[in-house]
Amino acid sequence: MEETNREAVATAVQRVAGMLQRSDQLDKVEQYRRREARKKASVEARLKAAIQSQLDGVRTGLTQLHNALVDVKDIQSSLADVSKDWRQSINTIENLKDVKDAVVQHSQLASAVENLKNIFSVPEIVNETQLLIEQAELLQAHRKLMDLECSRDDLMYEQYRMDSKNTSDMNLIRIYFEDVQALSDELAKQLWMVLQRSMVTVRRDPTMLVSVVRIIEREEKIDRRMLDRKKQTGFIPPGRPKQWKDKMFKVLEGTVSTRIEGTQSVTREVDKMWLVRLLEITRKYVLDDLIVVKNLMVQCFPPHYNTFRRFFCLYHNAVSARVKELTSEDLEANEIVSLLTWVLNTYKSTEMMGHPELCAECDVNELEPLLPQDVVDELLICLFSCCSSLFKEQVLRLCLKQMNSFLIRYKEEAVAYKEEHLRDRQLPQCYVQYMIAIINNCQTFKESINSLKRKYSQSSEPTMSDAAIEKTLNEVAKEGCQFLLDEVFLDLEHHLNELLTRKWLTGSHAVDTICVTVEDYFNDFNKIKKPFNQEMTSEAHRRVVMEYIKAVMQKRITFKNADERREGADRMIKEADQFKFLFRKLAGGEDTDRLCDAIAAIAEVFKLTDPTLLYLEVTTLVSKYPDIREEHILALLAVRGDASREMRQMIIETLSQNKMSYTGVTQPIFKDITVPTISMTSVTSMATAKLLK
Repeated sequence: MEETNREAVATAVQRVAGMLQRSDQLDKVEQYRRREARKKASVEARLKAAIQSQLDGVRTGLTQLHNALVDVKDIQSSLADVSKDWRQSINTIENLKDVKDAVVQHSQLASAVENLKNIFSVPEIVNETQLLIEQAELLQAHRKLMDLECSRDDLMYEQYRMDSKNTSDMNLIRIYFEDVQALSDELAKQLWMVLQRSMVTVRRDPTMLVSVVRIIEREEKIDRRMLDRKKQTGFIPPGRPKQWKDKMFKVLEGTVSTRIEGTQSVTREVDKMWLVRLLEITRKYVLDDLIVVKNLMVQCFPPHYNTFRRFFCLYHNAVSARVKELTSEDLEANEIVSLLTWVLNTYKSTEMMGHPELCAECDVNELEPLLPQDVVDELLICLFSCCSSLFKEQVLRLCLKQMNSFLIRYKEEAVAYKEEHLRDRQLPQCYVQYMIAIINNCQTFKESINSLKRKYSQSSEPTMSDAAIEKTLNEVAKEGCQFLLDEVFLDLEHHLNELLTRKWLTGSHAVDTICVTVEDYFNDFNKIKKPFNQEMTSEAHRRVVMEYIKAVMQKRITFKNADERREGADRMIKEADQFKFLFRKLAGGEDTDRLCDAIAAIAEVFKLTDPTLLYLEVTTLVSKYPDIREEHILALLAVRGDASREMRQMIIETLSQNKMSYTGVTQPIFKDITVPTISMTSVTSMATAKLLK
């Protein structure tokens, strides 16, 4: 405490010293004293309030503890009384066992009395139910059957509760109600008969089919209730669960199978066209039945049955099983053709499972093939090994004709695939890989067609379809290669636009990026088969050089002096060498210099320091690349920046007057490069003839 007082005094001294550091502060001593007095009074008031609050809390806590002590004593006293009463009532509880047994017995007797009337009237109700079944009053018959089963099941349950091991009494009840099980079996037979004739019944009397479904739904509910009670008590009545719903679906499946199997009316000995007639009858039956299911039968079943889809699958499975049976028979060649045509074409067409009335309910494309592919292959092998050489030739020609039609659609789909991709280049995924597959398929088609012709054709002369197929395949492959190159140049567009600009002259990395991008794409393009990959490499080379020269012809830059011309020319020569290295690598070392040399030749025009020698340099360029035109030369001179109007006019006129003759076949470079339109007022005196058309 003394230490605390000392610290307080020291703090006070320090504060007073801080207040009275200057002489003018002595006048305010009284003011400081009053302010400190107010602060002291405020602190003392807060301390008193805090202490009072703590005292009130302590007082309240003591009061609650006292009340809790009183309550605990009362509870202790009450527990003692309860313990005393419980000990006194043990004997009384043991004496109530007889009462409990009496209650159980009373419950059983009450149940027996309640069912007594039904018990005595069982023979009468059995006869009434049998009569109702014979009169096809199925709903009423089932109602009485449920009453009989309820009486039997309640009696057996009470007997089970009273003495589960007393089998003699249980058998006595079972024997007394044995006719009930026979009635259930008889009613079930009637239900299955209605379901077996469901296609006829639903047209004549759909209410009968509805009644059957209602009865089966009732039995399903009773089955669930009995199974739940078995989990709780261990007791289940005889004959449960009936599982009539599962049996219903098995009956319907058997009905569909029987209907498909019963379509054959004649054999080969009676009618050579037996198989064609059989397949047509099957087609008609299946289509008619499914339309009936869609329009009539669906309304007779609960929605959660998915009735139409279920029947759609049942008919598909039945037809598949029937077709497999037919393939195991010793079919003739024309019969194999008829069967395969029906299986592969007719079945999923609009004439059968793809009919417009059925498409809205089920997608025919979700169906599994009627025949496994290995079975189809075996049939095709059998077909060609029974077939005469003339017939094989005819089949081959027909296949080639159909192949041509297919390839036309194939080409259209490839174009549509590319257009879809251009709408959003992120979709579809793996566009490049799929387009490569499309191109490679063309070579695969060629090889497969040639293999078939070598194997089955007796003639070496080309057919009418051969040229069309070859033409279409080449078009698809070349367009596919063009689509892939378009994809590459879409990514290069920004970098190509940098060429021959001020940014390019000051140190752009556009050509480096172009080379890396092209090489990266061609790592994927290596998977393209020959000769398309070679043609694609050549076309990529040509397009890169053309885009470079086009950048020159667009006059994106005009050199200001000889230093800029030299710097630009050196850069062009260096980049031409980069392109040479890249495309030699992509072409497997083949000579690819001539196209890139065009860039170097243009660079030489820019690099020339003596303008008076421009005519000779331009002449050299024209001699190497005879497809260059007047507008190209004017564009080059404009980019060079130091050729006067008179010099340009002189060069053009001299070249026009001294046309040179060229020999040899050369790949055109400048022919497809256009030059932006320029004002011709400055060259009105120039020769009007175009240079070297």
